[in-house]
Amino acid sequence: MDSLLCDEAWLSGPATPDDHRNDQQRYSYGENYAAASSFYTAIEDFEKAVSIYLEKEVTCMPEPGYVEHLRTRDLLFPRFRAIHWLIKSRQRLGLSFETVFNAANYLDRFMSMNQCDGWKCWMVELLGVACLSVASKFTETRIPCLHDIQMEDLDHSFQPITIQRMELVLLRALGWRLSSTTAYSYAELLTMKSDFLKSYSCLQKDLVACRVTELLLGAMQDCSLVEFRPSIIAISALWCSLEEFVPSKSDAHLAHIKGLLNALDHKDDEVIKCHSIMESTADQSSVQLTGL
Repeated sequence: MDSLLCDEAWLSGPATPDDHRNDQQRYSYGENYAAASSFYTAIEDFEKAVSIYLEKEVTCMPEPGYVEHLRTRDLLFPRFRAIHWLIKSRQRLGLSFETVFNAANYLDRFMSMNQCDGWKCWMVELLGVACLSVASKFTETRIPCLHDIQMEDLDHSFQPITIQRMELVLLRALGWRLSSTTAYSYAELLTMKSDFLKSYSCLQKDLVACRVTELLLGAMQDCSLVEFRPSIIAISALWCSLEEFVPSKSDAHLAHIKGLLNALDHKDDEVIKCHSIMESTADQSSVQLTGL
């Protein structure tokens, strides 16, 4: 498994290169983030869901040494571009947030399993397309065709047979384990679970939920956060959101965060470190919120 990329014949080269797009272009998510009623109606439901997610999340993380591999192989920017493309494609294709978080998870897990010198930029693009296609098949009711997936912001285009073969390589590498626990898996749990937000207005609740999702998307692009556990990233995003939108209750925020840490059996220093990184880059992940 460790040498899958090195042993696997890398299918074929890309078909026709397209014009390079400006990948620094700002984007807007353009949809309603209003928080829906929570599926977890009882504390027992919440505790069971948290227990399942915590048990799974470590098995859904990249292999150790992944970030160092990205740095030493000059893959930081290709990975950033691939994740950025996934996020933009989600809006363009009308996909769910779950789909894009799963796709990014597949990409990181696969790349971390293949820590050799053979990576090229077109390979990362092909992997990104395959990850989005597989994630769409796993979570969406209406699956975009491979032509539509590749419509924008790629330097290369790939034949359907090439993408399908890459999908099989991906599935085998992941052991067909597609039900990933990501930071987004915790988003509803952490924003809806407790009585903490009941005193807030509907607008405040929507803004907090919206900002949590926005920060998680930003964190997904930041390789410095890749090696934190998903639950820690989710708690940090909630903490940052509460500080931004309800700063007058900072003491209550801290007490709530500590309660979550106890519930999830995490140490304070891990969340403080993650929160500090996320807070320092929060402005970069800000986008104009629409549809509220």
